[in-house]
Amino acid sequence: MYTLLIVEDEDLIRRGIVQFVPFEQLCISEIYEASNGLEGLQLLQSHKIDLILLDINMPKMNGLDFAKKVKELQPLAKIAIITGYDYFDYAVTALKLGVDDYVMKPVSRKDVSAVLSKLVDKLKNEQVQAEVYETITSFQSKQSASEDNDLKKELSRLIEQNLSNPELSLSFLAGEAGFSSGHMSGVFKRLFTVPFQEYVVTLRLERAKLLLLTSSKKMYEIAEEVGFDNQNYFSTAFKKKYGCSPLQYRERVKDE
Repeated sequence: MYTLLIVEDEDLIRRGIVQFVPFEQLCISEIYEASNGLEGLQLLQSHKIDLILLDINMPKMNGLDFAKKVKELQPLAKIAIITGYDYFDYAVTALKLGVDDYVMKPVSRKDVSAVLSKLVDKLKNEQVQAEVYETITSFQSKQSASEDNDLKKELSRLIEQNLSNPELSLSFLAGEAGFSSGHMSGVFKRLFTVPFQEYVVTLRLERAKLLLLTSSKKMYEIAEEVGFDNQNYFSTAFKKKYGCSPLQYRERVKDE
């Protein structure tokens, strides 16, 4: 159901619209009245308005200025202006400002019903379009999230499978996944939130910690097994990450 604001300084016209137009058939449940633009503006500022019937020639604030205010305060509201032949040029200007339709004086029940019906149809169409857009966007978002999740799993699998390979690199991973190196760099950081090299080094060091605790292998053996082709680099990276050398880590844990 929709709300309607009637801004018309001629009481006879305004009261006639309120009394004789079949608002229920038009899905209009609430009607607000104003006898001039300033009163209409106050109602516009305090209520959610869907539809507006607006006289083009009013005291205190004319219809064109009021229409501009409507577009600022409630841009989704639909407006039809009431005008006479003497002010038809103003009506044309109003349409250029974004007013949706107009009705000529003397207004009849049939004229007002027809123009309000058009405005209601516009609102309904926009709402349907918005719902369709939201549905499509939501579906695309879910589909994209699902695709991202699958890709992340596949990249994780490839990294785990090749972690002991010193040649494991972003280019290698891109080739395995079917991407260019430049594209893979952005994709990887988006999915894993860290650069590729940082992620792989952290993973290798975590695996090295496990081997230090569960095996008696020498440092160079552990370094090779987790993909470091240089033992010194392995030791330096380990100490930077954990604050102690691999050997110190092993001894410390044993003491505990």
